[in-house]
Amino acid sequence: MKVAVVAPIAAGVTADPVWMSEFARHLEVCGFESIIMAEHTILVTRYSSVYPYDPSGRVEVAPDCPVPDPLETLAFLAGRTTALGLATGVLVLPNHHPVMLAKRAASIDVLSGGRLRLCVGVGWMREEVETCGADFGSRGRRADEQIQVLRALWADNPDGIGHHGEFYDFDNAMSYPKPVAAQGVPIHIGGHSRAAARRAGRLGDGFQPLGVAGAELATLVEVMRIAAEEAGRDPDILELSLGHLVTKIDADRAGRLAEAGADRLVLGMPPVTDVEEAKDMLSACAQRLGLRP
Repeated sequence: MKVAVVAPIAAGVTADPVWMSEFARHLEVCGFESIIMAEHTILVTRYSSVYPYDPSGRVEVAPDCPVPDPLETLAFLAGRTTALGLATGVLVLPNHHPVMLAKRAASIDVLSGGRLRLCVGVGWMREEVETCGADFGSRGRRADEQIQVLRALWADNPDGIGHHGEFYDFDNAMSYPKPVAAQGVPIHIGGHSRAAARRAGRLGDGFQPLGVAGAELATLVEVMRIAAEEAGRDPDILELSLGHLVTKIDADRAGRLAEAGADRLVLGMPPVTDVEEAKDMLSACAQRLGLRP
C-alpha cells in the first residue's frame, strides 16, 4: 500500500525552503510514496463557516500562518527530490480558473517526470471561496465543469479544444505541454460528502474521504462505485486514500485500513517545528510500516 504524508502547514514551516527541502528528501529516503500540500489561498480573521474536520468547527491554522501556494511549493520540491510523488490535498478547485490550472499542473508534471497528483475539493470556507471570486452555492457544479475542462485541455487534439458550459466558454484552445501520462494528471476527489463520492465516481481517478470510517465510509465508497458504474466507468480502477497519523499508524492499523479498501494511507503530521524531530518521527513511522526506499 502507498503511504503519503501531509506537510505540517499549521506549524508555520512550509514556506521555509530549507525545512521543506530536508523534510521532502527524508520522505523520499524513508520510502514514502508522496508528499501532500494543502491549500488556503487566504485565511480570514473572522469567519462563520464551519470547519468539518474538527469538533470545534475551527481550523487549526492561524490566519497569519504562512501557507504557500501548493503547486508552487510542489514545483520547488520537484527540484529537491528525484522520485517522490507530489500531491495536493486538497486544492480548493473554485479558487482556480481551470485553463490556468491545466497549464500549471501539466508544467509541473512534465518537469517532474510525471510525479504530480491533484486531489481537489470544493472548499469549506465560504469567505475564502468568495474572496477568490466564485459563488459558494454553485461551487459543486463549477468543480464538475472545471474537471471536464482540465481533462479536455490535457487531451491531444490537433484541432484545438472547444468548451461551452455554464461557467467557461472558449473555442480552438491548445495547451502544451501535455502531462506525461496519456490520460492526464491524476485527479482525486477530496471530501466526506455523498456529493464528493459521486464526483469521484463520475469524474475522478480516486477518492480521499479523510476523517470518515466504519459504516459511513462503507456507504461513501458504495456511492462512489455506483456513480462510476452509472457513468460507464470501472469502479475498480479508482484509488481510495484513507487517513491516519504519522505518530500513531502501525502495521496493524494499516492492515485494518487496507481491509477497508485503502490503496493509499494519507498521514497527518503534528505541528512540529524542529525538522530533526520531524525526520525522527518519519523514520520511526517508516520502520513500523516496513517501508523500503
